[in-house]
Amino acid sequence: MNIKPYTRTLLKTITLTLLTTTLYAQTKPSRTHIGLIYPLSSNGKHAPLDSNTFSLNLIASVSAAEDGFTLAGVTNLIHHNSKGVQIAGFSNHIGQKAQGVRVAGFMNHSGESEGASVAGFLNKADDMKGAQIAGFMNLAKTSDGFQVAGFANIAQDIKGIQVAGFMNKAKNTSSQIAGFMNIAKKVKGVQVAAFLNIADSSDYPIGFINLIKNGEKSIAITVDDNLTTLVSFRSGGRILYGILGIGYNFKNKKEIYAAEAGMGAHVYTSQAFRLNLELAGLTLQDFKAGEYFKSSIRILPAFKITPHLEIFGGPTFNYVNTNTEEGRKLTEKFISKWESKNGNRIQGIYAGYTAGVQYVF
Repeated sequence: MNIKPYTRTLLKTITLTLLTTTLYAQTKPSRTHIGLIYPLSSNGKHAPLDSNTFSLNLIASVSAAEDGFTLAGVTNLIHHNSKGVQIAGFSNHIGQKAQGVRVAGFMNHSGESEGASVAGFLNKADDMKGAQIAGFMNLAKTSDGFQVAGFANIAQDIKGIQVAGFMNKAKNTSSQIAGFMNIAKKVKGVQVAAFLNIADSSDYPIGFINLIKNGEKSIAITVDDNLTTLVSFRSGGRILYGILGIGYNFKNKKEIYAAEAGMGAHVYTSQAFRLNLELAGLTLQDFKAGEYFKSSIRILPAFKITPHLEIFGGPTFNYVNTNTEEGRKLTEKFISKWESKNGNRIQGIYAGYTAGVQYVF
């Protein structure tokens, strides 16, 4: 096997690396850099080896380092480090460490980032300290701050918080807030998602479905004082859990189809007994005109019959809002009640109960 070509390639790589590093170290700072695009600027062909305190380029700026203010109509290309403020109509690219603020219409990219990166589409950094704000996505290996994106945040380890319009993904994180779903391994704080949270360990997930590896999932059958019977899926972590259910009302003839969603908390837990608090909303429908909504606070003592089977039941405090005839007849005694002028709609507060049995897995 002829190893000479590989040896020559390796020697060339080492030589170029040493030459670039040496030239960068020996370069004297240029106070001002003004131009159109490389090499049509005040620093000319020497621009990639110059360090500047002020750069203003109509199209693109190329430099070794920036220590001040950098503005380009399209892009800033900085081979090594940057400090201060970099603003570009399209993108900022910093080869090594970026300190300060970077603002780009499309993308910010750096090796290390310390400060704020704001981009219309994407921020990408290996190590970030501070903030990443993007219209679409933030990417980082490690982050000691927060990420805010219109669509998604993706990081391995983040000590701060992730906020995204659609999804957050991280290995280890403090907290996650997303419009649709969160994915993580270990979460120290809260996971808040409009629909789904996934984690190995998360004590405080807030979502309708929470698939937590060291948490709990259960299928429950419940009935309330209005004979609304539901099959519900409860899922969550050690403390908080979500509720989704569908069912049938055996008291009505028209508004018979039921659906519920909510969240609960295990406020006290022992070997055979625990106390749960739940906040849930329920609707009854015939999929025609009219509406029935009920919001409930439930206090539910639960007793374990077997390792996987549990019975529970307790009082509920309910707020009802309905404009249907059957809805108005469901509750006879209110603590307080308000009726519309024409009598079609009533709102009221009343006390009731819920009881059920659930299989825990």
